[in-house]
Amino acid sequence: MNVRKLLLLLTLALLTGAFFAFDLGRFFDLDSIKSQQAALEAYRSAQPGATAGLFFLLYVAVTALSLPGAAIMTLVAGALFGLVAGTVIVSFASTLGATLAFLVARFLLRDTVQTRFGDKLRTINAGMAREGGLYLFTLRLIPVFPFFIINLLMGLTPIRTWTFYWVSQLGMLAGTLVYVNAGRQLAQLDTLRGILSPGLLASLALLGVFPLIARKITALLRIRRLHARWPRPRRFDRNLIVIGGGSAGLVSAYIAAAVKAKVTLIEQAHMGGDCLNTGCIPSKALIRSARLLADIRRAPEFGIRRADADFDFADVMARVQGVIRAVAPHDSVSRYTGLGVEVLQGRARITSPWTVEISAASGTRTLSSRAIIIATGARPFVPAIPGLDDVGYLTSETVWNLRALPQRLLVLGGGPIGCELAQAFARFGAQVTLLDMAPRLLLREDSEVSDLIMQRLRSEGITVRVDHRAERFLSEAGEKVLLARHGEQTLHIPFDAVLVAVGRVANTQGYGLEELGIPAGRVVETNAYLQTLYPNIYAAGDVAGPYQFTHAAAHQAWYASVNALFAPLRRFKVDYTVLPWATFVDPEVARVGLNEQDAREQGIACEVTVYPLDDLDRAIADGDTHGFVKVLTVPGKDRILGVTLVGSHASELLAEFVLAMRYGIGLNRILGTIHSYPTFAEANKYAAGVWKKAHAPQGLLAWVERFHAWRRG
Repeated sequence: MNVRKLLLLLTLALLTGAFFAFDLGRFFDLDSIKSQQAALEAYRSAQPGATAGLFFLLYVAVTALSLPGAAIMTLVAGALFGLVAGTVIVSFASTLGATLAFLVARFLLRDTVQTRFGDKLRTINAGMAREGGLYLFTLRLIPVFPFFIINLLMGLTPIRTWTFYWVSQLGMLAGTLVYVNAGRQLAQLDTLRGILSPGLLASLALLGVFPLIARKITALLRIRRLHARWPRPRRFDRNLIVIGGGSAGLVSAYIAAAVKAKVTLIEQAHMGGDCLNTGCIPSKALIRSARLLADIRRAPEFGIRRADADFDFADVMARVQGVIRAVAPHDSVSRYTGLGVEVLQGRARITSPWTVEISAASGTRTLSSRAIIIATGARPFVPAIPGLDDVGYLTSETVWNLRALPQRLLVLGGGPIGCELAQAFARFGAQVTLLDMAPRLLLREDSEVSDLIMQRLRSEGITVRVDHRAERFLSEAGEKVLLARHGEQTLHIPFDAVLVAVGRVANTQGYGLEELGIPAGRVVETNAYLQTLYPNIYAAGDVAGPYQFTHAAAHQAWYASVNALFAPLRRFKVDYTVLPWATFVDPEVARVGLNEQDAREQGIACEVTVYPLDDLDRAIADGDTHGFVKVLTVPGKDRILGVTLVGSHASELLAEFVLAMRYGIGLNRILGTIHSYPTFAEANKYAAGVWKKAHAPQGLLAWVERFHAWRRG
């Protein structure tokens, strides 16, 4: 604790202690005030200005120190100054005192509380940042809540000071009027309970609920205004229309059919979306072939003197297409038709909040639906770098058309896609240069993860250039060249093909969103329920963000479809708290929850436990000792806040921790779970063992040691 906080705390303690030590509370007793009423009124008549000023300052002090007596002083204000003047004095004094108490709590405690309990308070903080004024106003209107507690607790939240002040000023006015008015009959009051009758309390409680009702009414009026320009169908053709046949669209349609809703799925190109056709499936097929070549080159490490592989890159790419064809039936029209989904091939455009126009080779038709889900996915983002169009480029969508291996491949982007494909192509024999403008690869991972992967890529012959900005593409002496800026230096990087992997942007154009006024930038804007501007139009998957993973799209699809089909009877806020992700480089990188970087940025206290894979028997036997298991836990407890795994099979090993976090299983129970030997999964148990060793009860062990010594005689 710094000096200023310590001084303030001591001052508050002295003032509060003096109040109780000298029994100053006796002056704030109703009987005492009534006995002094005549003297107080005489002093006020002789010194009206001084009386009002002193009373104001005293009221501020009592409120700021959260001392008992504010209610009695409000009565006195009514008796001494009348309804109007008393209300004005108390209103401003109480608000000023409350704000001072709020600021004291914020100064002394907020940082400590947020650091220690930030993960538990994340939802509350988000709600306060969004609608803190409304919450506070509701609490102020209902006097059964102690105001001094509200002052202190609000100081621990992100609500702005000015918002706290003016909302308190307005919200406490009703209660102030009641008490000041009661004070005008101070002589007839025998108890404070007489001020608030059950009827008055009920009225004030209803007044407190009014803002919530008003918000609902306002929302309904806003929706009516939005819908006013569109004719609403008297009946609907469908319960749900889903636009897009990728992961989010397929899962949304499946859920709707499973609950017997009438659902239509519209896809303009290939069922399965990016994941099946240009993303997850082809990339993993390519990575598997590349991994086999890398293992063959490591043959001497496994006691095999020599091993060679003869391959044609065209055959590798043919295998990739074969894998796509083998998986395609899982996402096919026939499968989903069999599940009860109507699948239409064509281009969809939303023409009103309830209607979708489908343009197909056979013609155009319009369907109406109670709800619509936009699941149109995303596409590679191509930055506007001068000369890029002239030299030509590949993306994660078009790279699968290659049949000849580029001799020199330039990869722009050090994220998951860039790193995965750079390593794969290097293993096939391409000279790969990986360039990123960020200071390190995989920027969302912890720095030691980035360092380990960068070292591995460089060890495989990849030229990694971080902190380099692509400035211009051009042709020099018949070859393609990138001009890249690194500090004050300009580099000329020759290449034969360039792969652009700098991110993805949502597919929002041409679906009618602009005509409806639905906000969409790099993603479609949605609320916590995945609703767009129109509450019956939802968005899920890559088009909605913030996580552009196939499993995240499927996760969102459950919320979008259930909310679309059952709102307003029941709806759910989408939950991202236990969302895993993986990068399929070698060694793999996988994580769930917080990493150290996230915890530091969010100010969340945590303990870090690391188990290195070079200690694991199975990793040693397999020659895959690169990597580690890193677990973040609540200080002093085994509750898991996040896990990062780097190593062989990391994406598979993560599942145990995802399950543990989802259902509140701590490291003690993971340690107590039998894991087959020898397996990579044991790394999870051994990481729990490292944590347990660090938290061994040393005092108890000392007594146990004495016990065993005693038994030996």
